[in-house]
Amino acid sequence: MLFVAPGAVLPSQLADALDLTPREIEKALEELEQGYAGRGLRLQRHRGRLQLTTAPEHAPLVEKFLSLDATARLSQAALETLAIIAYQQPVTRPQIDSIRGVNSDGVMKSLLSKGLIEEGGRSEGPGRPILYATTPDFLQHFGLSSLKELPPLDPPEVPVLTGEQTELPLTEDPVAEE
Repeated sequence: MLFVAPGAVLPSQLADALDLTPREIEKALEELEQGYAGRGLRLQRHRGRLQLTTAPEHAPLVEKFLSLDATARLSQAALETLAIIAYQQPVTRPQIDSIRGVNSDGVMKSLLSKGLIEEGGRSEGPGRPILYATTPDFLQHFGLSSLKELPPLDPPEVPVLTGEQTELPLTEDPVAEE
């Protein structure tokens, strides 16, 4: 079923088509994932949907076989914007601009045209800005089966300033007193 599906499907669609319970479908999907480990196929999960895809590590072989040009590289700005969207989704363009400190219109248009991000609704905030999220193509491009495989974010260690502090604490005393 996954092989012939035109795109990502819900597990409930598989259960209905095969007259199985959701639990039976999940068990079968786990077996498929284990069976495909180390092979050319991967079961990709995104927002509750699944899709059978080519393993990203085999992309160069597939491109060569199909005589495709190598995939275009993403700019630093595009990677930065994608990271913000991937970790903060759903997120608005003004939020992205605020985090990056620069206007992201051009980068956002490029990512939309490449199918790596998509509009995912509208915020309830003033002006109801568009909310952006990653797509299954984003997962495929970066070799991820789901967003859960994104590396964890380590928050930077920033000292907390109180109203009484006027200087940041030093980790080392530059002048040794004797």
